[in-house]
Amino acid sequence: MTPCRLRHDRRMTDPTVSASGIRVLGREALALLLSATCPGCDEPGTLLCDPCRGRLQASPVDVRTPQGRVVRAALTYEGVAARCIRRMKDDGETLLARPLGVALAVVLSSFAGSAVSVVPVPTSGEAFRRRGYRVPELLIRRAGVRPLRALSAARARRDQRGLDASARARNAEGSVRARLRGAGVSVVLVDDVITTGATLDEASLVLDRAGFDVVAAVALAATPLHGGHGAFTRDSSETRRK
Repeated sequence: MTPCRLRHDRRMTDPTVSASGIRVLGREALALLLSATCPGCDEPGTLLCDPCRGRLQASPVDVRTPQGRVVRAALTYEGVAARCIRRMKDDGETLLARPLGVALAVVLSSFAGSAVSVVPVPTSGEAFRRRGYRVPELLIRRAGVRPLRALSAARARRDQRGLDASARARNAEGSVRARLRGAGVSVVLVDDVITTGATLDEASLVLDRAGFDVVAAVALAATPLHGGHGAFTRDSSETRRK
């Protein structure tokens, strides 16, 4: 045991220090709650109010990528869902990953099983350094699934926001590489938000070349216009349940 670790252990066994630490954490948690506003409706004093939490219930839609791959999205990227996702990604409010992960779990359950692994679309190094976490991987974990990191970012690329469909496709080329060989392993590919689907197409291609069998693609949310690649198709099983 290193001296540093030993000092840490002593502090943890000191009841005075432990009690003080708990009080500090409690005050910080209370301050966070009191300063928080619901991302959906701006209600003060809450990280997510009950009505807005209810609006994050999965309502699956199917969209297509430029290469024709069907992607099942749990939510439409608008309203409360869009504001929660932006707060999680841009403002670091990772606690929102839990209710968003619940929505993702609904669509993942249609495909993922004991014989299917779940692969997140990789996060760029710059985005990881900025946030300190990988959004698709975090969402998968909050959905109750262990991600398989079979892909990594191969090079830096431009921010996709503001690019049209053809520019997004060019920007995605060569941006992903395989970290593992698949040897026929069945996988579900997962992204946080799908706009045109160019990134999912590139990731699927790389997985195919690495020997994986991409059985489905899933996203937490799909943008309403979806880059002009056609209207949403509401999941028929969800329609039957309503």
